[in-house]
Amino acid sequence: MRILIVRTSAIGDVVFASALPGAIRRAHPDAHIAWLVEPGIHELLLPDPAIDEVITWSKAEWVKLWKSGRKLELLGRVRQLRRELRARRFDVAVDLQGLLKSGFLTWLSGAPRRVGLGSKEGSQWLMSEVIPRGGEKARIGSEYQYLAQQMGFDAGDFLPTLTVAPETEAAVAARLQAHGLQAGRFAVFAPFTTRPQKHWFEDAWQALAPQLVEATGLTPVILGGPADQPAAARIAAADPRIVNLAGQTRLPEAAAVIARAALLIGVDTGLTHMGTALARPTVAIFGSTCPYQNTGRPTGSVIWLGMECSPCRRRPTCGGQFTCLRDITPQRVLQQAQAMLAAEHAR
Repeated sequence: MRILIVRTSAIGDVVFASALPGAIRRAHPDAHIAWLVEPGIHELLLPDPAIDEVITWSKAEWVKLWKSGRKLELLGRVRQLRRELRARRFDVAVDLQGLLKSGFLTWLSGAPRRVGLGSKEGSQWLMSEVIPRGGEKARIGSEYQYLAQQMGFDAGDFLPTLTVAPETEAAVAARLQAHGLQAGRFAVFAPFTTRPQKHWFEDAWQALAPQLVEATGLTPVILGGPADQPAAARIAAADPRIVNLAGQTRLPEAAAVIARAALLIGVDTGLTHMGTALARPTVAIFGSTCPYQNTGRPTGSVIWLGMECSPCRRRPTCGGQFTCLRDITPQRVLQQAQAMLAAEHAR
């Protein structure tokens, strides 16, 4: 059996779905399993032993061609991807996003069985079958676990999982050593994401850092992308003991840093979900979103106040006050972090 998984983005969603290849592999040991994903994110999937092939689709390139009016060139790219996918003769293609773009990519594969998860925007007409979104909403990755169960795969506990390549692990170990950081002696901060209503406040991170150092002896290490560097610098300026690596790691390197950390504290962002996938003690701070409250691990927890206006997702009603996050104090986060460290030591 040749199976294609279509989940092109985003980082967190790819992490949530990362247990699916293993579920398929346990049910079909000889299957050829491929994953279609956007460049950059694909690096997270390459070391996964359950995945035979990672195929990239450059959404940004297609959008650029469309906006610049180069329609014929775009059509050529579409035809090229169709040829590449159909040459692989997939038996089954699974659309985990359920959107028109992902449904179109799934249809391009030519797989006779095309399964969409909660397909909408017209993508349901491109599927041979649609499985509604189900599962326990409060549990991480539950909708993907539900799909795996409905398709007869061996879902098991369906905890997200990431694999760090040995060469990446070695390179990151050397980089951390250059900063005087030893495995298990630092805590990752993941303060950044794509929307301001998901950000904990900079002054809260600035207050948390010295409290964490004094209470646990762990060195705070900030991770983030290139666009996060100015904000990371402001947070790091509050305490000279903070190590700022924002903008200095690719995704697989960030995963390797997290894998060596004693603790991760972050907002609703892909790096935070990677902490759960890598089984590190994790405290996730949620405000305007609440994708899950049950991490599936005794060392993972979520702080979410459950206010009447939350989750508002992309439509805040608070006029930018973001009380759902402002009312989460550094003291509460520190207390939860200590509880997760204690749970790890008790294992």
